[in-house]
Amino acid sequence: MTKRLDIIDREALSAQLEELASWSGATGKARTRVLEILKEALTTGRATVRTAFESERLPGDDVVVAIAELMDDLIGALYDFTVKYVYPVANPTRGEQIAVAATGGYGRGELAPFSDIDLMFLMPYKRTAYAEQIAEYMLYTLWDLGLKVGHATRSIEDCVRLAKSDLTIRTSLLDSRFLWGDKALFAKFEKSFHAEVVAPFGAAFVEEKLSERDARHDRMGDSRYVLEPNVKEGKGGLRDLQTLFWIAKFLYGVDHVRDLVKRGALTAADARRFRKARNFLWTVRCHLHYLAGRPEERVAFNVQSAIAERMGYADRAGARGVERFMKHYFLVAKDVGDLTRILCAVWEDEHKKTRRRFRLLAGLRLGRRSPDGFAVDGERLTVADDGAFKRDPVKLIRLFHEAQRGNLDIHPKALRLVTQNLGLIDAKLRADPEANRLFMEMLTEGRDPETALKRLNEAGVFGRFIPDFGRVVAQMQYDMYHVYTVDEHTIRAIGILNAIEKGELASLHPVATSVIGEVQSRRALYVALLLHDVAKGRGGDHSEIGARVARKLGPRLGLDAWETETASWLILQHLTMSRTAFKRDIDDPKTVADFVEAVQSPERLRMLLVLTVADIRAVGPDVWNGWKATLLRELYYRAAELMTGGLPAERRGARVEEAKAALAARLADWSPAEIADHLARGYSGYWLAFDTDAQFEHARMIRAAEAEGRALHIETRIDAGRDVTEIVIYAPDHAGLFSQIAGAMALSGASIVDAKIVTLTNGMALDTFGIQDSKGGPFSDPRALKILQGRITEAISGRLYLARELEAQRASALPSRTRVFTVAPHVVIDNKASNQHTLIEVNGRDRLGFLYDVTAALTALGLQIASAHISTYGERVVDVFYVKDVFGLKVEREGKLKEIEQRLREAIAPPPADTAEPKAEAAAG
Repeated sequence: MTKRLDIIDREALSAQLEELASWSGATGKARTRVLEILKEALTTGRATVRTAFESERLPGDDVVVAIAELMDDLIGALYDFTVKYVYPVANPTRGEQIAVAATGGYGRGELAPFSDIDLMFLMPYKRTAYAEQIAEYMLYTLWDLGLKVGHATRSIEDCVRLAKSDLTIRTSLLDSRFLWGDKALFAKFEKSFHAEVVAPFGAAFVEEKLSERDARHDRMGDSRYVLEPNVKEGKGGLRDLQTLFWIAKFLYGVDHVRDLVKRGALTAADARRFRKARNFLWTVRCHLHYLAGRPEERVAFNVQSAIAERMGYADRAGARGVERFMKHYFLVAKDVGDLTRILCAVWEDEHKKTRRRFRLLAGLRLGRRSPDGFAVDGERLTVADDGAFKRDPVKLIRLFHEAQRGNLDIHPKALRLVTQNLGLIDAKLRADPEANRLFMEMLTEGRDPETALKRLNEAGVFGRFIPDFGRVVAQMQYDMYHVYTVDEHTIRAIGILNAIEKGELASLHPVATSVIGEVQSRRALYVALLLHDVAKGRGGDHSEIGARVARKLGPRLGLDAWETETASWLILQHLTMSRTAFKRDIDDPKTVADFVEAVQSPERLRMLLVLTVADIRAVGPDVWNGWKATLLRELYYRAAELMTGGLPAERRGARVEEAKAALAARLADWSPAEIADHLARGYSGYWLAFDTDAQFEHARMIRAAEAEGRALHIETRIDAGRDVTEIVIYAPDHAGLFSQIAGAMALSGASIVDAKIVTLTNGMALDTFGIQDSKGGPFSDPRALKILQGRITEAISGRLYLARELEAQRASALPSRTRVFTVAPHVVIDNKASNQHTLIEVNGRDRLGFLYDVTAALTALGLQIASAHISTYGERVVDVFYVKDVFGLKVEREGKLKEIEQRLREAIAPPPADTAEPKAEAAAG
């Protein structure tokens, strides 16, 4: 532990202040000099601690203690100067007694580099002018030093009264620590606080702190595996450790973790995990503060690499340093979760039972039959004795199976025993047929498999029983698309699959809900979803590696040969449906034909749809939307129809005539000549790309535009079901039209998710765009829509200089969070995916005007864009274009293809200034 004299020379500081007082007294000039002396001491002390931390690797929990000691000395010197020289009283009366105490985190003797300081000025029974003067002088001096100080001036009676009615104050005073002043007064406060607050409110305090913790977890996302965790307030963070200690202090009156071991509340191993977790989290928090130069608590993407480097996490084969650091973070958070769950449950079990609750639980005990080899203690399942697992290791799996089957919680003593016996999960147990049967029943037959799997994972059983899954426990994916670690994502996906099967998500996923009942291979579907990401982080294609894992693991889990092959195929193809729906033109018959060729059977199509929905939904709370649902649903229906013999290619002409006839029937109030003229405007592709309702709206729009003599006409419609705003633009067709529209939309903050480009026989373009706002919802604000339409009009007419405007907006925009990620520019040109078009796929890092840059390059290359499919996955953009050359043909000349690839790579390359690593801000002070 750092010694005080290593940080600041308290005696020398006091001597400086006394010398100042001896010749200047308490004049105004003296206060200025006091500030200078204290500021110099504060700056020197802070620099000493920071150097020790960053250069000498002082542990984080020592750093926060050292900073608290620095503040102790500073405040002590200020207090002595104030009472001796500013407001001296020779013989203070009983009413003029005062004690200065630290509360909150400072009271625990822990201060992060830029944390607030909480002080309490304590008086015996009421405020006095003398105490107010002392507090005011000290506070103004501390504020002038640039410190953030929270304060309260209270009597002992005030403290007790407020603590009884307010949980926050009760907790803060529980951490109070004497600093300076009348020590006997502070001891009197402690005695009153313990007698009138701690003793009578022990059980209630535990319950309130656990409820407060749960509410905090809900606010922070209720997962310790979010990829930008909050080190202070997040699940598995410092606040959870502090909650444990608050409860222990309230109930046991201890001041150190080692005392909990003596009291039997923690084992020695638990105490070591506690200390390691606390040190790691404090180290991360200190790095965060120093990097930001302020009290930053979120481990955001833009600092993760810097912290990893500072803490010595180097790149290794198959894992970047930042990924290794974040995996360690999540494993520590898991340790905190283990301690929180086990110890809070123990204390709850010991202290929360009221007489009424005891009678209720006694009734449950009497009425519930214990499973063989287990005991039911209240609503918790436990083992009969400490040797149960050693005698029968299968019980390590059966414990969780019986808890799931009986809708029981698991007793903390049993969980502690599981942790102590994890070594029993060896190759023999993994090969045991009964253990695998129990696991598969939890996964596929039991109620709420998500909770069962979470319990298995939290206890460390899951990763040992399925070692391939253990490799992705706490593994992050370093991007802005995935919200959770791989294991958390997978378990959530299983929960979504189970909810779909139960019909609980029918309103959100009607097609998946309707077809899952027809799936013959339920077990294969569940196993495929369980293993679909299990090979991430191994290098190579995780779908291919995962498929091999499934072929090996399937028989062990009890799958027959056909189920094993199906699960393996699903893993291999688990991205195929989303890639086809989101990146390909499903109005192109070849797109559907190629997809059907890959899927081959209606059974696989049904399973792939359900798996795809569950997988995407589990990525994060804001990833799924109506637009994606529509694309997947349409692809499913078209593939199913083709598989059952519908819509062969030779019926294309008949379908065009059917579409024209359907529209003609809707235009009954038009003259035959008007109908014939309109039907002649569309090429065959138009009649197959839109339904009758859309074609009717197009006809009405074109007729109105021509009647009014308007060369440009724009209409918008919000499609809440697809979560998009549809914009239809009727304008003279010319090269670069798409690019102009894309640029105008970028300037207006609209994101294009889909585009259908139609050229009519009269030389006009009828372009339809699906756009969303920055949150992935419809672009619906009336004022924003009006501005957007104005910019589109200006861009098409040539009055808006798009390149210049976009450059200016980029220059003035705040730095994007995507800057910390590297996305290698990549261009794929495919002449096999469509019979009539060349398909161009462009991958790059998202930025303002990305689509404009790409489409401007395509226009300059003389290419005609027929349709575009725009997808954004966090920081990664994937844009797919169906194009033809100036003659309306595929682009097949080798030289031209190379030129296209080169020009597009240049267009999407990030500007040099945007590729620089973000620099950490220098710490203030």
